[in-house]
Amino acid sequence: MPRSEHNPLSPEDDNHLQLLGITPELTRRMGPFGNFAVSFSIISVLSGCMTLYGYGLVTGGPAVMMWGWLGVGLAVLLVGMSLAEVTSAYPTSGGLYFMALRLGGPRWAWGTGWLNLLGLLGAIAGIDYGAASFIAAFAGLQWGTEPNPELVLSIFAVILLLHALLNVVAVRVVSLLNSISVWWHVLGVLVIVGVLAVVPSHHQSPSWVFTHFENGTGWSNPVYVSATGLLLAGYTFCGYDASLHMSEETTNARVAAPQGMVRSIGISLVVGFVLLAGLLFAVRDYSGAAAAGVPPAQVFLDALGPNGAKSLLLVVIGAQLFCGSAAVTACSRMIYAFSRDNALPGAGTWRRISSRKVPVPAVWLSVVVAFLLALPSLWSTTAYGAVTAVNVIGMTPSYIIPVYLRLRQRDGFIPGPWHLGRWSRPVGTAAVAWVVVLMVLVCLPQRYPVTVETFNYAPLTLLIVLGLAALWWRMAGQRFSAPVVEDPHLAEIEEQIV
Repeated sequence: MPRSEHNPLSPEDDNHLQLLGITPELTRRMGPFGNFAVSFSIISVLSGCMTLYGYGLVTGGPAVMMWGWLGVGLAVLLVGMSLAEVTSAYPTSGGLYFMALRLGGPRWAWGTGWLNLLGLLGAIAGIDYGAASFIAAFAGLQWGTEPNPELVLSIFAVILLLHALLNVVAVRVVSLLNSISVWWHVLGVLVIVGVLAVVPSHHQSPSWVFTHFENGTGWSNPVYVSATGLLLAGYTFCGYDASLHMSEETTNARVAAPQGMVRSIGISLVVGFVLLAGLLFAVRDYSGAAAAGVPPAQVFLDALGPNGAKSLLLVVIGAQLFCGSAAVTACSRMIYAFSRDNALPGAGTWRRISSRKVPVPAVWLSVVVAFLLALPSLWSTTAYGAVTAVNVIGMTPSYIIPVYLRLRQRDGFIPGPWHLGRWSRPVGTAAVAWVVVLMVLVCLPQRYPVTVETFNYAPLTLLIVLGLAALWWRMAGQRFSAPVVEDPHLAEIEEQIV
């Protein structure tokens, strides 16, 4: 199993960065807990589990939701452990595409960076659109407003605007919100599960929660339906690479960053399992919840009444807004860094910074593209599931590419102090295999019959992005430079993420 050799001295961290060709410029003020907390907050079980809860009810139901969560969580843990091993060797803010550059060369770094960017944009769209859906549900309970796609998209636009303005104007406030977010998530899950366990007079049986299968997809094959139902967990378990991006600001980063990554996945696995179980035990009207615009809101309403439902909805909405703000911050910094290395069209614009040392154009690009990704929700009832697939289809391959390149190097890879020892190759191989399976699953049609309304456009989005990346490589790939932190503005910008 993983072995680590602890040495908390920052000079060794900085010396290792210099060996990688990076000049240390960031202050190492984050300890192991802080590093873990960033990834845990961005994984955000109160965002992924809640916004895709209705998707899970019709793609396999409770049995797939509970056992699928455990299975996918354990598979993601293998991915996280393998990526953590590479992180221990390359703990840099440049992140995944720096790893790919060192292990595979510029072409691998180019592709990894574009996939990672697609995933980050999909994350913003998925998180903030989910928050908009929950706000629309709250408005329905409070003022009798009728939720519809136009209203949800309008709220979504307002949320994106709010998050953009926060990131452009109130950067220090964003930093404070990230700290509050950790405790909001932990206490929020405890409150929701506790209330649903104590207040309702009726609960479902354990056998129903763990064995009941439900199929509302139109597909007749239960294996196919169960496979597509894994997207609930597949979407939620994203964002744990934040520990890597914060490694240059973490003491003893070669151990703390990989540990933070793995622990965030493991604890999210447990917390998410408890949250899903609490929601399923409290279900009263299954068909009513599955058909509702926001199924968790219907579960809250049936179990607790209007006042209790509104209170728990506010807990969920708060967590989603925290998570969405952090996603905009991370994505804008990725756009800035990638543009700084001449990897995006119009790089000269996207790498500009304001007098406040904020990459303002990159912030606005993040929210505009996220809005465009969710725009088909006006016409397609499955658009939100496709948006979450865009997140998974971009982010997950970018996680596994450094692992694959590490496996390809065999003994040429020099591990850091946190490593898997003799388990490195079997765990890494299993992680790569899982990601291949997941990529196939998220590209499959989710509803039958397949029509314009039910079409899964995530694979099309992936092909467009990869095509654009390949075209831009032919036009400007020779200008791509190593993502080394040398720009003094970048140090100031990255400090704002904490």
